[in-house]
Formats: sequence, C-alpha cells, structure tokens
Amino acid sequence: MTATIIRNGLFFDGRGGPPTHRDLRLERGRLVAISEAPLEGTAGETVVDATGRWVTPGFIDIHTHYDAEIEVNPALDESLRHGVTTVFMGSCSLSAAVGDPTDLADMFTRVEAIPYEHLLPLFRARKTWQTHGEYAAHLDGLPLGPNVASFVGYSAVRAATLGIERSLDPRARLTRAELEKLEASLVEGLDAGFLGLSVNGLSWDKMGGERFRSQLLPSAHARWGELRRMAKVLRRRELHLQALPNVATKYEMLLYAGLSMGLGMRRALRTSVLSMMDLRANRLIWRLLRAFGFVFNRGLGAQFRFQLLPVAFELWSDGFDNALFEEFGAGAEGMHLQTEIARRRLFRDAAYRQRFRRQWRNPFLPRIFHRSFAHATIMECPDASLVGRSFAAVADSRGEPAEDTFLELMAEYGPDIRWVTVTGNDRAGPLARMLRGTESLIGFSDAGAHLRNMGFYNFPLRMLKFVRDAEERGRPVMPMGQAIWRLTGELGEWFDIDAGRLEVGSRADVVVLDPKGLDHAVDTIHEAPIAGLGGFRRLVRRNPRAVHAVFVAGERVVTAGEVHEDVGRTRGPGRFLKAGQPSPPREPSPSREAEPRPPHRQPLAVPVHA
Repeated sequence: MTATIIRNGLFFDGRGGPPTHRDLRLERGRLVAISEAPLEGTAGETVVDATGRWVTPGFIDIHTHYDAEIEVNPALDESLRHGVTTVFMGSCSLSAAVGDPTDLADMFTRVEAIPYEHLLPLFRARKTWQTHGEYAAHLDGLPLGPNVASFVGYSAVRAATLGIERSLDPRARLTRAELEKLEASLVEGLDAGFLGLSVNGLSWDKMGGERFRSQLLPSAHARWGELRRMAKVLRRRELHLQALPNVATKYEMLLYAGLSMGLGMRRALRTSVLSMMDLRANRLIWRLLRAFGFVFNRGLGAQFRFQLLPVAFELWSDGFDNALFEEFGAGAEGMHLQTEIARRRLFRDAAYRQRFRRQWRNPFLPRIFHRSFAHATIMECPDASLVGRSFAAVADSRGEPAEDTFLELMAEYGPDIRWVTVTGNDRAGPLARMLRGTESLIGFSDAGAHLRNMGFYNFPLRMLKFVRDAEERGRPVMPMGQAIWRLTGELGEWFDIDAGRLEVGSRADVVVLDPKGLDHAVDTIHEAPIAGLGGFRRLVRRNPRAVHAVFVAGERVVTAGEVHEDVGRTRGPGRFLKAGQPSPPREPSPSREAEPRPPHRQPLAVPVHA
C-alpha cells in the first residue's frame, strides 16, 4: 500500500479547536505526519490536493441497524459516500450476534421496517456463528468499507438464552440460573470487545413474522431487577448502556438516569437514551429533557446523554406503513395486518374509523407523532390531482373528517400513495440550542433501517451545512471546529474506541470535504437500490460535490462522493473496533485500480429541504 499525502487542506483534528492549514501523510493505515510546512512526496506516493477544502476525521454514526445489510453489502456504501467511516450496530436491543435466524428476522422486520421476504432468507443463509466472539471474528473477516463497532442486543440475548417463547412471556419470573446465563452471555460479548448493552422497553416496538406478531420485543419484558443486574456488569467494565425507554410510562427515564448516577460512591454508568427532539407534538419536551440531563449530570454525578439527530426529522410513508402508527391502539391494529386486502376491509369499517378518529384526536394519549393531517403532504399518487396537497386539504375539499379521508385513501391506493411529514427538529432556534447542549450525543440516523421511511445517512454533512449557513447569516451556532468534534472526537472518546481524532499515530480515517458542495443537494431525497436485497429501493441523498475523498485506514475508498467499485468485494479496509482497544489496520488486499461505483440517482418529484 503506497503512502498518501493530503496537501494544503484546512485541517480539523477532531479535538474541537480552530482549523489550521496542514499537510498530512498517511502510511500503513496510520497518520504518520502532520506538517505546517509542505511535505515532500517521494516516488510512488499519491498526492491529494486539498486546497480550499476541509480535512477532518472520519465521521462516526453511533446508531445504525446495518446488522442485516452488512452481510450482503459490507461496503455499507450509503454511509461511506458521506464520510462516515465508523458505524455502530446492535442498537435498540436488536443484534444478529446470537439467536435463531427466524427469531432474529421476526425481531428486526417490523421494528426496523426491513422487508421480511429478504430478511429471513438472508439470516438463514448467512448466520454460521453462535456466540458474540464468533460474530466479532465474522465481522472482522468481511471486506468492510467503514469500521464497525456493536452493542450487545438484549432482545437477541434473551431470545437466545431463554428461548423465544419464554423471552416474550410477560408473566415469566426468571430463575437464578436463567439470570446467570443472561449475565454470562453479556460478559461473553463484552469480552469480545462489544461497546456495552442496548435495551428497548418501547411499547410500540413489536415482533413481526407470523408466530408472535404484535407482541413486544423480548427486551421489553425484562424486569427492572434484571436490568439492574446487567447494568452492574457494565459499570464494573466502564462500558455503556444504550436505552430506549417506554415513552408511555414517563418514570422509566428516571430509572435509567438513576442507573447512570455515581453520587460520588460508585462509577457513573455511561448511558445514552433515545432521543432528544423538538417535537411538533410537544414543543416543551426538548427543554424538559435538557433540564433533566443538566440536573442528573451536574448535580447527581450521572453520565447521561440523549441521542440527537441534528436535522429535521422527516418521515416518508408508502401507504399506512409508518412506525409511528404503533403508538396508539387503532394505528397498531392497522399495522398488525399484513395484506392490503385485510387493511382495506379494516379501513372502510365504520366502527374502526370512529375508533381511529377518537384515538387520533385524544390529547391524553402519549404521543411522538404530531397527528396533524395538515402537516402530511401527498408526494406520489395514481390520482395526480392529489399530489402536493395535504390530507387535511383534500378532506376539506370533500367536506369530511381528515381521518376518514386518510383512511379512504389508504384503502383505495395502499402503498401506491406516498406521503411525507416532519415530526420534529423543524425550527432552527431550538435545534441550534440542542446542538450546543452538553446533554446530547449527535447520532440516531437509523441507517440500514426504515428503508422507505427515512434517509439520514448523510446527517453529518447536513449538520455542517446548518452550522455554516448560520454563521453566514450572522447567527452562529458554534465554531466549525466544535461542530466537527461533536461528529467525531467527542463520540470516539465517549465510547472509548479507536476513532474520531487525527493525530500522529492515529488510524488514518480521513475525509476531505469541499465546503462549496454543502448546498441544497445535501437535503434532496433520491431513491437507490440496495445491493444484495433484490433491488429493493431505499431513500438516500446524493451530494458528490461535498465529499472529495474518504480514506479508511489510509486507503482511499471514495472519490467525488462515489464509493470505489472494489470496496466491499475484493477490498475492505474497515475493522471491527473493540471498546477500549486500539485496532491494527487490516493488511491491504491486492486489488485492481479502484473505480467509482456508477451512481444511482432518481430524484423524487419534489425535493425536501430541512
């Protein structure tokens, strides 16, 4: 592998300070020189001219669900093309590390909106490992594009240890032997280098498939004493808890914050919780969460953070398939049905419509979704006269309740009607204050999941555009060096992984950005097929002008926003990153000259801007 010199870029080291112009030399997977003076190239070295561009550490995505896609597309090109060089898997209690393939498919498909017809055959064909250690070795053996780290997923552990039926039994009282086996599985995962444990108590994350459809995930049935036992293991190891509390019972947030507290008598448990957002449904919640985090972190010795998506949270839907309908009974009733015939019959039932309308309007039911059809716009439909109109506007023209109009259109067109709404983070002022807050960690992209609902793979670029645009308007959010630190060095330090900073001897995970490319393109939605999943088309964004080059372990893997053709096939510089341990770069594989992948660009009818 030849050395590379990156010349005359505006260099951000990932520590949060102001940038400086520097030359960098990448060699043998490491950053071996940072020079104020020009570095002289030698024969065979590659020189990248970064004049007028930013040179940053590779971005870190702390919340993905690539656990399935990585088996057929280890390049993970949809993150790599945007400068993300490290991704975390095993989120929301879900992991492919342990368990039966059918159980895993049933857990992933409905919660993460991954097509079951592709997911089940994939797990059955690819899962040859049984333990976390074997899984870590398997991941490290793939030709990975970015680096990968993972949480131990507690739903997977409970199903594999207790058996799927017992893990889903809300009345089960676990024996001491069962608790010891659960703890042993967690310890085995931590010994293998996993980041910590992810748990999920959300009442509207449910099983898919046929056998246990609409039951809560195994993690949601864990009693509090059981979770405290697992938290003690994490505390001793100084590792991490990722939690998705049940928003229907507000006290769970207090319990997780209590687990995190040190109070000067014990180690604080590093805990990240989903999620901080300026919700349209509740404009006070982000303020309350910031105050909550301040009290527990500053006053009670906790290490407690909310994951924050730093962009407007837009949600696309094909027909009724939208996870937010799971949060109230009538919506979950529709999501339970798997065929359009059954849904059409339900949606046209007068009693169901009344029930849906009553619950939709009930101000006392817990809600994340704003439940306003005035904020839901039709983007595609066989009836072209409806495109560009909200469901509320269509209802007004028909002289009927908006809920009835919505359900009738769902019955008539099913997945052929495509609509979009923004559920939160739509106001610049609150978003800027959340970005500056010490109570948040930047992340929660859900990359690899909700494939037709969300496209946040390039959230780091969108955040940098937001910060730069605010600076140009004279209303700065934060210095650019701090923004890049929030996307890189802060996350690497919090999770104790070998990523996020550029210093002599560090991993050579480097991004060269063109700030002129941080324009409207970073917000515009496109569709592209997923390699290995039968051509299934997901939502993405394409912004090749913004990303000049991406290096993972010193190997160039992206040019002008396109991932090189051999990455994930004959070449993969990414590694499985272990918590608290440096990861030696992978020995480079001989490969032909890298070529950019052909772009897949098919814009939808109307671009969406945050």
